[in-house]
Amino acid sequence: MPIEILMPALSPTMEEGNLSKWLKKEGDKIVAADVIAEIETDKATMEVEAVDEGTLAKIVVP
Repeated sequence: MPIEILMPALSPTMEEGNLSKWLKKEGDKIVAADVIAEIETDKATMEVEAVDEGTLAKIVVP
């Protein structure tokens, strides 16, 4: 069953950020704690970790 991955707030003060890079590609198997993307804010670049396992079916926003 597909689920959407939304950009998380990576700090209590984060109001916006940009997805700077996907570290996985469509079709990749993912397990919990895999780093799947990098988010860039005005203060830092942070990694986004998967919270569950599955397959990355489609990247909607490059």
